[in-house]
Amino acid sequence: MIIEQIPFDERGAIPLHRRRKGSTDLAMASFAAPLYRIIEGGYLSPGTTNAHLVTTSEGDAVISTGLAVEGPIHRGKFDAVSRAPVRYIVLTQAHLDIVGGTNAFKGPESQVIAHRASPACQADDVRIQGFRNRRNPRFFPNEVQSLNEADAAAMAAGMQSVYTTVTPDVAVDDVHRFSLGGVDFEVIALPGGETLDSLAVWLPQQRILFTGNAMGPLFPHMPNLHTIRGDRPRPVLPYIATYQRLLDIAPDILVTGHFNPIRGRDFICEELTRLRDAVQYVHDETVRGMNAGKSLDRLKREIRLPPELEVGQDYGTVIWDVEAIWYGYAGWFHYRSTTELYDVPAHGVYAEIAAIAGPAALGRRAGVLAAEGKPLEAIHLAEIALAGDPTQREALAAYLAAHEALLAAAPPRNRWYQYWLKGEIEATRGKLAAAASLA
Repeated sequence: MIIEQIPFDERGAIPLHRRRKGSTDLAMASFAAPLYRIIEGGYLSPGTTNAHLVTTSEGDAVISTGLAVEGPIHRGKFDAVSRAPVRYIVLTQAHLDIVGGTNAFKGPESQVIAHRASPACQADDVRIQGFRNRRNPRFFPNEVQSLNEADAAAMAAGMQSVYTTVTPDVAVDDVHRFSLGGVDFEVIALPGGETLDSLAVWLPQQRILFTGNAMGPLFPHMPNLHTIRGDRPRPVLPYIATYQRLLDIAPDILVTGHFNPIRGRDFICEELTRLRDAVQYVHDETVRGMNAGKSLDRLKREIRLPPELEVGQDYGTVIWDVEAIWYGYAGWFHYRSTTELYDVPAHGVYAEIAAIAGPAALGRRAGVLAAEGKPLEAIHLAEIALAGDPTQREALAAYLAAHEALLAAAPPRNRWYQYWLKGEIEATRGKLAAAASLA
């Protein structure tokens, strides 16, 4: 077993949010990944979401357990430094990459601690499992492939599948405190975050704070208030309140659910403050625009972070958060068209438009727009043309060129942009090849 001293992300010449890995770098744990020592008695095992171990003279505490197929991997690494019974298991949220590996650690002396809302949030994940299974391969292609292989092997060996639900022994509403082997723990329910049941774990003597994925996989980056893969909306004001609660703790070491811990109280507070203020700014500007009668589309075009509030956008983005904030306050009706109240959307008449204008003419015009550097306008026209003739080659070529231009301009480390655009490009190339074979 390799045990390495973990590196820390600290202030450098390049701002932290541009140095830290992007969400495209997320990956499942592997047997080859080392076990890292964060502090004396504190360890990190990398995974889809990292698992953490705190050892004491009276037993151990585990914070987050990984996916079901990762739990035994994490357990094997932790066993290399401690064979003591696991007395406490803290689940920092209900997502499968937090709760799934619980059974690998739970023994007769273990107490599982989770937010009171955890069972309901776990039930959500099970309820829309089929929906997620159809969407996840686009955004998590490598992880899904690895997961399918690992899960198949786990089930063949008689282990549980990836879809594990866990009932907590202790349900946390606000703060739950316990001591173990002279180490004090505070399990803190956060007002908001990536899920409605986010918890943080604070070790006041060591001044180390574990936040799981409450702030998403990246710090400090704009939150994803409503992911495009499909999740419940994450209310923005509780998110801001969570940043403030973490600021009030003022840790010396911040351990998030992904990548390396961050060290330095002043630095952590500076970055958290900027993140809090950036999200507050986007909220306030969105609400101000709504009250001034501006449309959502206009606000998405106009609202940008001022330089002093610049944070990363490799996870959520300002544009997406403007939309999520709008929907959080105003819902789905835009006052644009009576058709919003019924079941025929605008794309429902694309074929009619194509029949009038002609798919070929629309395809040619889409190509002109793509060449003029107007990829989004080109996509709209190409979609209308393809509704009339799915094999219209000029429309397919314009659609492809537009997506290639968007990919070239997209944040290179933002998983959502990268995998969506690459998926559309790959699919369109296939359609073009098929159309050419028919010519």
